[in-house]
Amino acid sequence: MQKSPQQRFLLILGLVMFTFYLVLGVLLIIGNDILREFPSWGRYTLGALLIVYAAIRFVRIINPGED
Repeated sequence: MQKSPQQRFLLILGLVMFTFYLVLGVLLIIGNDILREFPSWGRYTLGALLIVYAAIRFVRIINPGED
């Protein structure tokens, strides 16, 4: 089924935001230079939460009708 331009734009925006959250979460976990003043457990926790949030956003992108 053909999508309207608005639906295509929202799909692309959703994928961009998913990628942003995923990359930010991974960088927080493996990057030592980001947020140096945070304790390591805080960086790991925040990174893991961002990755989980990215996964939730991805599931909502691929199943748009089920809320």
